Amino acid sequence: MSKRILIVDDEPDIRQIVGEILEDEGYTVEYAKNAAEARECRLEFNPELILLDIWMPNEDGIELLKSWHKSQQVSCPIIMISGHGNVETAVETLKFGAQDFLEKPLSTAKLLITVERTLQSESLKKENLKLRGQLLLGTEIIGDSAPLTELKRQIRLLGPTDGAVFITGEPGSGKSTVAHAIHANSHRRNSQLVEVSLAAIPPETLALQLFGYEKGDVTTPGFFEQAHGGTLLLDELLDLDMDTQAKLISALQESSYIRVGGNTQLPLDVRVISTTSQDLDVAIAEGRLREDLLYRVNVLPIYVPPLRDSPNDIELFAQHFMALTANRENLPLRNYEPDAIKWLKQHDWPGNLRELANLTFRLLVLNRGESISADETKLALGKTLTRSDNDGLFSECLELDIRHARDLFEEAYLRHHLIEVGGNVGKLAEVVGMERTHLYRKLKALGIDPKSGKS
Repeated sequence: MSKRILIVDDEPDIRQIVGEILEDEGYTVEYAKNAAEARECRLEFNPELILLDIWMPNEDGIELLKSWHKSQQVSCPIIMISGHGNVETAVETLKFGAQDFLEKPLSTAKLLITVERTLQSESLKKENLKLRGQLLLGTEIIGDSAPLTELKRQIRLLGPTDGAVFITGEPGSGKSTVAHAIHANSHRRNSQLVEVSLAAIPPETLALQLFGYEKGDVTTPGFFEQAHGGTLLLDELLDLDMDTQAKLISALQESSYIRVGGNTQLPLDVRVISTTSQDLDVAIAEGRLREDLLYRVNVLPIYVPPLRDSPNDIELFAQHFMALTANRENLPLRNYEPDAIKWLKQHDWPGNLRELANLTFRLLVLNRGESISADETKLALGKTLTRSDNDGLFSECLELDIRHARDLFEEAYLRHHLIEVGGNVGKLAEVVGMERTHLYRKLKALGIDPKSGKS
């Protein structure tokens, strides 16, 4: 796809000439003749580069640049253009976030070189941010609250050992991230970490996929072989059937295993990290977890605290997910308004970090305002809306296409009545006049958890 460039200049001839030059080079161009139009175009056009003239009537380019810089609303590079350039002006614009400075009359060669160099630099920066974001999600625990400080301390202690680790915690609390952090702090860090979601594998093929299998001349390696020398992460260990649990106990006890259908003992050289969000005592009492397996995998237990235990870290997590989402989806970075942060801190987060990440994604993708308001946040969290809130919702719906407006209204409508009936879906179906099966599908499609309406 061609790069999108916004040209902001009050001189129509300049806009036309520069636009034609850039379009001839394959760029997609949009125009604005003043600061007000530039603000609108930035939101609608989502440019990847802005060429901004300094001398414009009413609000000049430097004032607009300062405004964008102060609010941290622009994530794309800005090149300033001026017919009265001097060193002081150039330095001032660079101080407020401009990437480069061009003087009129514009040289076609210099314009194209500067644009190309700036876009290449931005592309490299985004790629580095993407890799850093993946690294951050995979190996580093952010947060400064007491529970997370203690969690990081435990990771530092457990990492260098080779004992089996069992990570417990609520769904969405970040158990996989903790596992990656432990691996990154271990002597196996340069070897592979193989993550296995046991819940996603049919029970009848679990043993085959874990240990591999042999049939005639065909040998298929399993997850243990793939993770040889590294770490094997068994996500939701309690989804293992009892037969596979017995095979796993034997492998851990003997430090070796045999492929299904084979007869050759293979060395087991992996560090096993297991996770669960279920109650271990209940699972043992119900016969879903062998106690002798728990002894093998629970050598070094570690607990991941829920998000509600770290309310002072919620703003940090929200900003973190916002930056990652904006970078991944190539969207303008938006900030939460202070009152919106208050609503985030008041929420109990039953879905923990996963719920916050999904909320951030929804707010960033479905809305295009300068920042995320308290009303938007309340609506996304399913809080009961006041009349003034509903007026704001109506105004917001008018800014969307009809499909997104309908989804926004239906979500607010159903969340409101779900709270009114205390989370009872049967009563909700009566109130809104929908058949219960259809209502369940609608709630799922809109991402509404019926439990969110219970007090």
